[in-house]
Amino acid sequence: MRTPLRPLTRRGLLTGTLGSAAMLAVGGSLAGCGTKGAQQTEAGCASEDLSATEKKLAFSNWPQYMDVDEKDESKRPTLDAFIARSGIQVTYTEDVNDNNEFFGKVQNQLAGCQPTGRDVMVLTDWMAARMIRLGWIQQLDTSKMPNVSANLLPSLRGRSFDKDNQLAVPWQSGLAGIAYNGKVTKELRTVDELLTRPDLKGKVTALSEMRDTMGLLLQSNGHDPSNFTAAQFDDALNKLKKAVDSGQIRKFTGNDYAPDLAKGDIAACIGWSGDVIQLGFEDDKIKFVVPESGVMLWSDNMLVPNKATHKANAEQLMNYYYEPAVAAQLAAYVNYICPVQGAQAEMEKIDPELAANPLIFPDDAMLAKAQVFMALDEKQEREYESKFQQVIGA
Repeated sequence: MRTPLRPLTRRGLLTGTLGSAAMLAVGGSLAGCGTKGAQQTEAGCASEDLSATEKKLAFSNWPQYMDVDEKDESKRPTLDAFIARSGIQVTYTEDVNDNNEFFGKVQNQLAGCQPTGRDVMVLTDWMAARMIRLGWIQQLDTSKMPNVSANLLPSLRGRSFDKDNQLAVPWQSGLAGIAYNGKVTKELRTVDELLTRPDLKGKVTALSEMRDTMGLLLQSNGHDPSNFTAAQFDDALNKLKKAVDSGQIRKFTGNDYAPDLAKGDIAACIGWSGDVIQLGFEDDKIKFVVPESGVMLWSDNMLVPNKATHKANAEQLMNYYYEPAVAAQLAAYVNYICPVQGAQAEMEKIDPELAANPLIFPDDAMLAKAQVFMALDEKQEREYESKFQQVIGA
C-alpha cells in the first residue's frame, strides 16, 4: 500500500488568509534581517561539536517524509537501521509543517546565536537560502560524507545558494510542472496552453508558491528562472495577471488541488510531481507533464543550524542516507525524486515499477529541462513576493 496523499504542502505558503498573514509576519521579520544580532557569521557564532562523547541527534523533518513499517507505524526501517549501526540515538520530530511557520519557531534563537535544540532540520531551497544568507547554518565537513560527494545528482550540485555543496544536502526533490485529468480534457504540453486554451477557462489552478508558478512562467517566456531580471519577472507576472483577470485561473492553491484534479472538478493545473505520482496510482488518466519550455526543480534540504552540538553525528546521518540502497528504500515510501545516483538500480530490487518512474528517477533529458529558482536577496524576496501576492489575491 502506498503512503496516502499528504494533507500538508512542503512548498512555501499555506493557502488563503493564513498564508497571507504568514507572509506579512515574515515580511516584518525580514525587515529586521540587517539589524544587530540577526545576521551571524560562522566565526562570530561558533558552535561546539560534542559528537565524540554524545551519541545522539535531534532531527526535525516534515510529516510523512520518512519510511514507516506499515505493520507497525512506530518503526521507521531506515532510521532504525542507522541507529542500530551507528549507536547514535535519534530524536525524530515531525515539526516542520510550513517553511514560514518553522522560520518563526527558530528565528529568535538563531538570530541571537542561541541553540534551537535541533541538529538537523529539513527546509525547502528558498528557506535554506534565506538561512544561509543570514549566516545561521554551519558548514559541513564533506570529507566525512563521501557518499554525498560521490552520489549527489549533478543537477543538484553548485546551486546558487550553496555553490560549494557544503551547507545544504538534499533530502528529497520534486518537480513543479503541469498536471491534467485525461477524463475531462485533452492533452496539453505548454504553459501557454494552460493559461489561454478556451476549453480550460475556469478549470485551471496554479500554485500559491511563487517560485514554482513564476519559475514556469519565466521559462514559458524564454527566460532563465535561475538568473532573471526584475523586468523579466514583471513580464511573466503580467502574463499571469491576464490569466487571472480573464477567469482562466480559478484559484491558487497549496497541494489541496489534488482532490479536485482527481475528481475532475478542475481539468488541469500547475502541480507537483509527488502529488501526481500518488494520484496516478489510483487513476492512470491523471498525468504530469514537463512543459516544453522547462520544469522547476526544488529540493528539501538537510541543514545543521548554528549552536547544534552534534554536527559530526549529523554528517554520519547524511552520509548514510546517500547509500543507494538506503535512498531507494526511502524513495519507495515517499515517492519524490530521489537525489541519490545509484538508487535506481537498487529500487529495481524493491519495486521495478517505481524504478521506471521518471518522476522519481528523471532521465537526463528531463533534468536538462529543469531549473532551480534563483536565490533572492532580502529586498528581492520582499518585492517579488509582494507583487505576486497582489496578483493572486492572497
